[in-house]
Amino acid sequence: MTRTRVALVGYGRFGGALGALLTESGQDYRAYDPYAEVPEPHRAADLRELVTGAELVVVTVPVPRLRAVLEALRPHLSPEQLVLDVGSVKVRPVEDLTAVLGSEVPWVGTHPLFGPLSLAMAERPLRVVVCPNPLHPGAAERVRRFYEGLGCEVIEQTPEGHDRVMAHTHAITFFVAKGMIDAGAGMDMPFAPASFKALARTIAIVRSDAGHLFSAIQRENPFAPEARRRLLEALGEIHRELETMPAQAEAPETARLTIPALETGEPELRETREHIDQLDRELLGLLARRAQLAQRAARVKEKAGHPVVDPAREEALLAARRAWASEQGLDAEGVESIFHAILRFSRRSQLTKG
Repeated sequence: MTRTRVALVGYGRFGGALGALLTESGQDYRAYDPYAEVPEPHRAADLRELVTGAELVVVTVPVPRLRAVLEALRPHLSPEQLVLDVGSVKVRPVEDLTAVLGSEVPWVGTHPLFGPLSLAMAERPLRVVVCPNPLHPGAAERVRRFYEGLGCEVIEQTPEGHDRVMAHTHAITFFVAKGMIDAGAGMDMPFAPASFKALARTIAIVRSDAGHLFSAIQRENPFAPEARRRLLEALGEIHRELETMPAQAEAPETARLTIPALETGEPELRETREHIDQLDRELLGLLARRAQLAQRAARVKEKAGHPVVDPAREEALLAARRAWASEQGLDAEGVESIFHAILRFSRRSQLTKG
């Protein structure tokens, strides 16, 4: 049987996306999932066939199912293999990995900080948290090499440290997004200020990338309840203070009713320049993502036998950008010049890295 380096247990939304990333990185894999369709070249008939000959076994199932899947896998695993999970919480998965695999089969808890939407949008860098395992000291380095081979940056953290950070970031973000959705805040509005647009984008990402994980993120993270409680207490205090203020209050606002500035006493010019710098960083990030997508398009063109340069497509693109510029009240010719440069940048990216 041909040796396959990676075995994916589970081929749901993240498993399928990880499979695509493996293929993009030139790594072969097999996958098994009785509930999802696995492409024929990568499909394994059962767990035994899946793990036979595999070096890494990546379990991409929901956290509540991890223990049962590990127990089903255990009879087919050997000490030469390495098992890792990809759960968005780490304390409980590490407990399950310890209980089922212990010191007999190497394992590492990991959390890729990206999802199917991040991969589809070619967002970079891709980051992964890895929790070193004292029972298998060399396993974390093997996992680091695996993820770095996929173009990821690796961050080492303890399971408890990871879950504390996720409770005050991941879990709180989902909690706030769910509350705003249920309250109908800003839904289907014809206009909105810039401050809300950032929140709206967060809500959209939560809904499209991993909204189905809401319950698991909240219930499986042992530190999430405390993070939610502190947020609710702070909001409750702000609400009560606003409710008790006179309608025409002339007194200065209290400290609780002001949002502290990131910096104070800076001149307006410096503040404006800082905003410009931030926008330029965002533009560079978008250019990097566009380059990734251009390289992906080049690979598709190569497989289909199409030329990299498509003059008709480029002319249509430039015409659309000129129209968009006019709609925004911008200089259409100036914008077209910018996109000519972007197209040259994309062509170089496709020809050198495609």
